[in-house]
Amino acid sequence: MKNRILLFLSLTTSTITAQTRLFVSPSGRDTNPGTLTRPLATVQKALEKVKETPADRVQILLRGGMYFLPATLHIDPQITQGKALLIGAYQAERVQVSGGRPVRANWQKGTGNVWTADVAGPAFEQLFINGKKQILARYPNYDARARVFNGTAADAISEARISRWQAPAGGYVHALHRGEWGDFHYRITGKKTNEVTMEGGWQNNRPAPMHPKERFVENIAEELDAPGEWFYDKTTHKLSLIPAPGVDLTTATVEVSRLKGLVELVGEAKTPLKHVRIQGIRFVNAERTFMEPYEPLLRGDWMIYRGGAVFLENTENCRIDNCEFTDLGGNAVFISRYNRNAVIKGAHMHHIGASAICFVGDSSAVRSPAFRYELFVPYAKLDKQPGPKNEAYPAQCVAEDNLIHHIGQLEKQSAGVQISMASGIVVRHNSIYQVPRAGININDGTWGGHLLEFNDVFDTVLETGDHGAFNSWGRDRFWHPNRGTMDSVAVAHPELILLDAQAPVIIRNNRFRCDHGWDVDLDDGSSNYHIYNNVFLNGGLKFREGFQRVAENNILINNSFHPHVWFATSGDVFRRNIVMRSYAPIGITQWGKELDANLFPDAAALQKAQKNGTDAHSLFGDPHFVNAATGDYRVKDDSPAKKTGFQNFLMNQFGVQTPALRALAETPKLPVLLNAQLENSVQELVWLGTSLRNVHGLGDRSAFGLPDEKGVIVVDIPAASKLAQSGLKKGDVIRTANDEEVPTIGKLIAIQQGVNWTGRMDVTVIRNQQITKLTLPLK
Repeated sequence: MKNRILLFLSLTTSTITAQTRLFVSPSGRDTNPGTLTRPLATVQKALEKVKETPADRVQILLRGGMYFLPATLHIDPQITQGKALLIGAYQAERVQVSGGRPVRANWQKGTGNVWTADVAGPAFEQLFINGKKQILARYPNYDARARVFNGTAADAISEARISRWQAPAGGYVHALHRGEWGDFHYRITGKKTNEVTMEGGWQNNRPAPMHPKERFVENIAEELDAPGEWFYDKTTHKLSLIPAPGVDLTTATVEVSRLKGLVELVGEAKTPLKHVRIQGIRFVNAERTFMEPYEPLLRGDWMIYRGGAVFLENTENCRIDNCEFTDLGGNAVFISRYNRNAVIKGAHMHHIGASAICFVGDSSAVRSPAFRYELFVPYAKLDKQPGPKNEAYPAQCVAEDNLIHHIGQLEKQSAGVQISMASGIVVRHNSIYQVPRAGININDGTWGGHLLEFNDVFDTVLETGDHGAFNSWGRDRFWHPNRGTMDSVAVAHPELILLDAQAPVIIRNNRFRCDHGWDVDLDDGSSNYHIYNNVFLNGGLKFREGFQRVAENNILINNSFHPHVWFATSGDVFRRNIVMRSYAPIGITQWGKELDANLFPDAAALQKAQKNGTDAHSLFGDPHFVNAATGDYRVKDDSPAKKTGFQNFLMNQFGVQTPALRALAETPKLPVLLNAQLENSVQELVWLGTSLRNVHGLGDRSAFGLPDEKGVIVVDIPAASKLAQSGLKKGDVIRTANDEEVPTIGKLIAIQQGVNWTGRMDVTVIRNQQITKLTLPLK
């Protein structure tokens, strides 16, 4: 009898802990039991069955095909009932979950090459023909080569253009911020004479007028005039399209967007959702979200829509593994408020409207929060307790081994990884490129403890300005927008400085490149950072208005350290780094705790630093890189950097590691070293699309009317280039840049590195033996 009881208990226990598998297929039926041979048709039905199973682990396995969601999949503790749940592709079959809907279009050929079809149902803002996203009717027309918004025009909302529009209500105006600090979006509500009325502009936390040139309009019937463009009349339900070359609409598949969110993992504050895993699914065709309600992220520049294709809130130990996100109108993954140990790993995120991964807490967790750059809570009213007030923020979460590119296609205040009001976030082994602003952005100092390592971040700040491949702000409780006031606050109340930025942010073993700003930009009060063993490929390193920052053992290719307006008691340290230009200080009267044991490119750069009372033990000389041409910036044993205490670190671990993603991932363009040898040796070069050569010999001096044999000759310049539009001409001889002499091409490019962040460079040229001053755009 005893053995029978034990056997019964054993069988019962194995049944209770057994794993239940529910199968779903596009060809299934929801009346089926959900077996491999008789699968269900919808994930929604499978979720209903999860409640019924006594097992403590459940798998919902999707067979290959497209799943059009009728509504956002909502998963909460009432569904899982404490069970561990996996939703994933069966045996790596290609599974697509769509926020769109298929359309049966009866196309009719109209005037010119415009085809029309009646499309019933809710309005939509994304159209896909044969799986390819089409262009919503716009002015100016889409140009893949254009730097901003794929084409902009100063006359986008001019009287002349508006006069052509009969009923523009429902159209959109998109524009950069005037300072290029992100963007604004407006919905046209009507027309009065030749002016439009609009609502919007809430998408940026630094209010300003629209950029006067970088703007475009879309979703206006009269702007339907180019192949691939479309317009949908919400009143008549008529879809108009000019098909792209080679597209046969009579056989084409047509899909339109519908849902803003595809999957929500949401628990309660006291009952978090636990142990849900999503694996191997391709998420596509979510609707655009730029006109949804936005909220400010403290005093950083960001406003944000709290939502994404996959949304997590009040969760513990949930994962998203090996998924793909593409053709999404807004954010891909949003980790909102309370989340612990969430993991996003192995994802491929590309061609999406806004950010890839967001870790964003709730402002209720912040003590004495302020929400605009110019605001400050007076000392007497400050909550002076350190750390968060509650747990409504992400902590100990991970974004690892993700391939992220071509994001922010509409929303320019976006990032590959965005962190705000969070703690202990790990961002590791990600490849991030082709982004309009930062690859990784930390909005504030609350509450630090983040680890950023082995990331490869490049082709950044492509459409905006005054930013970095990595960017941060630290406008926390101690920070005041008036520098004089902030100086006095920092002196009188130093205990405020690390109330929010409690634990150091570690940035190590990364490779960063920014050609339109800094490689790493610690802006406006960013405090408590430890930055070491990184390669900065182009834009250098900036520290502004913060405290307790240590940068050591980094390699700054073709650039240097940019200290901006430091505090007298900053505690900042810059040591054992390799720099290749002189320091570039702005507003510096106090040089921090320690700047020493660095390697400079030449004696002049070192002496310039030592005149400021820094770098007493620093050296100069060629660092003797192992192989700069292949990106191996380890130094050889005979390098003078070794004498400063510099230590080599790995150069082959940047970016994604999964073989499939690594095969897809691009890597940054490696720079030509701008050392003294290059400055004197390079005779000809194409620079910003313009062919240049050095002045050489008495013949050039005579032909161009020069006082000596120094300068850079413009050999050829495309008429459509921005350099030409700024006044530079063939035959000009560039003599100075940024108030420095330009004897050679190498020197011109070296000077450019120091002003890349401004987006422009002042030059003087000799033209027809006369001196002419020009301002050249650098992007």
